Amino acid sequence: MSADDPRRIDGVGALSVLRRGLAASPELSAGAWQTALMALSVAGSKLLVPLLIQLVMDLSITDGGVRMGRTVVLCLVALALVLASIQLGRVTYFRLVRTAEDVLLGLRTRAFAHLHRLSLAEHTASRKGVLTARVTSDVETLTQFAQWGAVAWIIDSVQIVAVVAIMAVYSWQLTLVVLVLHVPLVPILKWMQSRQLLAYEELRTRVSDTLAIVSESVHGVEAVRAYGYREPMRRRIRNAIDAQYDQQMVAARYFSLVMPTADVFGVMAVAAVVGTGVWWGDAWGISSGELVAFVFLCNLLIAPITEIGEVLDQTQTALAGWWKVLDVLDTEVDLVDPVVPVALAAGPMDVRAEGVEFGYREGGRVLHGIDVVLPAGASVAVVGETGSGKTTFARLLARLADPTAGRVLVGGVDLREADPDDRRRAIRMVPQDGFLFDTSIAENVRYGRAGATSEDVDAAVAELGLTAWVEGLVDGIHTRVGERGEGLSVGERQLVALARAQLADPGLLVLDEATSAVDPETETTLERAMERLAAGRTTVSVAHRLSTAERADLVLVFDDGWIVESGPHDELVALGGVYSGLYASWLGGTRDPA
Repeated sequence: MSADDPRRIDGVGALSVLRRGLAASPELSAGAWQTALMALSVAGSKLLVPLLIQLVMDLSITDGGVRMGRTVVLCLVALALVLASIQLGRVTYFRLVRTAEDVLLGLRTRAFAHLHRLSLAEHTASRKGVLTARVTSDVETLTQFAQWGAVAWIIDSVQIVAVVAIMAVYSWQLTLVVLVLHVPLVPILKWMQSRQLLAYEELRTRVSDTLAIVSESVHGVEAVRAYGYREPMRRRIRNAIDAQYDQQMVAARYFSLVMPTADVFGVMAVAAVVGTGVWWGDAWGISSGELVAFVFLCNLLIAPITEIGEVLDQTQTALAGWWKVLDVLDTEVDLVDPVVPVALAAGPMDVRAEGVEFGYREGGRVLHGIDVVLPAGASVAVVGETGSGKTTFARLLARLADPTAGRVLVGGVDLREADPDDRRRAIRMVPQDGFLFDTSIAENVRYGRAGATSEDVDAAVAELGLTAWVEGLVDGIHTRVGERGEGLSVGERQLVALARAQLADPGLLVLDEATSAVDPETETTLERAMERLAAGRTTVSVAHRLSTAERADLVLVFDDGWIVESGPHDELVALGGVYSGLYASWLGGTRDPA
């Protein structure tokens, strides 16, 4: 299930999402009892204020006048309690903020790590902007909930129960009046909660769509400008933002009803208490001080009910975002590391594909029953028309995905059973775009092997004959390449990627050659670097250049997901089959076939 087409939340209860979210965020429960007790102490100090008011009125105000000494003492006690509550509230707040940041850090890193464990098929089925939203904006929705909302539910619920209990001690008759007036609020809030949760879940989808379109427009800025596509792209972004805005307003409409509704019921309760207390207070044995204290208790009851309405909005937003992130975490990892890993030997390794099939999440199978043996140390070129499955086959050799049927063995070991560290050391793939990170050339090359020194980097560059090219750059090997390596040309990015692979020193090298046109000098440098990199290794090249296929020991010809021909270049040309046709199209009348 792709991350941009998640399961709908309308079939799942809010409590189920909350339980699943708490299980996926252990930081939220760590020390939760201590935090809750601290917060409850803050809430408890508020309950003492009406009690002190009642004591002042009933004990300090008598028919003989006001007892100032007792009044001052009680007021000082109240002041001390308020100051202690303020200090405890401050400590509790910082504890909640720290918990919130721990939750965000843990959830974001777990979601990010999980995304990198998913196979190529999963990433192909999901838009990159949507995946980015899962570990950024969707996680961010938990901020307020983790800082206050989660504990507020505990505090407010306990405060409501405590206030009602104290009310019952004062007057069960007035308490009954308050409860009867608040009973209709329960189904109303439940109805609003269910509608609001659906609205926020849809809002998170709209946010993901907006980020995906913005990401696409930024990465495709050259094509947008070159083809005059700015206005259509602006309309797409504007439409996405408008859809997000409209959905935000839908969610806000529900929230706008919560607090006024709670306030209406609260005001009705206070009015009813005052009226019935004045009318029947003497008959029920309620003193004036108790009646005033009861009114204060009503306000203390209204406050958490109103706050629950506000926290409910935070909770709905958090649950919607949590659901999106949990959907990613629940996506099954199909690249499972072996329980008992098998070591891979160093040096050149043979490759064997046995009945290999593969299908992406959408579009059906792209490889059908591939059976082939590649000798250790051989140079193999994989050719075929676009969409024939050659790049997919190359990715399976690097275990960017597992076959949906059959198996791939390298050095006699099924890649699904190979030790992950050994596999990453022994097999390296240089992708078509030569992706680089926004740092220096030296740091990009150093990614090839953990712990590599500057001398190792220089040696890798020198072994590929790239020293002169590097020294000709503005800052030499310390030249920054820019985001995605855009400070370099396509061919230059590929050179850095080759140096990175050289530093790794793999036994099996998988090359997906760059197809973009490069200048003749860079192309010559690139071909020589590839030749040096392939020396002494098993090399599988997805060939886009005629020269690569000509120099290969073995050529595999893919057509519609099948290997239809295989053999040395000369034999395949003489055969007059699919490869011969590809070869003729490569020549394009620019070279004498003889």
